[in-house]
Amino acid sequence: MLVGKVVGSVVSTRKSEKLVGNKFMVVELAEQMGGSGNQLVAIDNIGAGIGEFVLVATGSAARVGCDLADAPIDAAIVGIIDDGRQWMQK
Repeated sequence: MLVGKVVGSVVSTRKSEKLVGNKFMVVELAEQMGGSGNQLVAIDNIGAGIGEFVLVATGSAARVGCDLADAPIDAAIVGIIDDGRQWMQK
């Protein structure tokens, strides 16, 4: 699992049927978690907002974590962190 901060959202009107109705957020990964400040797009089924610190599952854990085992998902927001500012300090 990775720690990151939601910095934006992505809107896609044309996508796989298995992704219809899902929200996509841009997450900046914490450098301390080995993310090097990179960003990724993660599906968000828990309602995270821009500016919130989140837990992100990747790979097959992302599909299982959001109950979409047969959907084309690489990353999913699986938790909102109550206090995670120390992870995002540079």
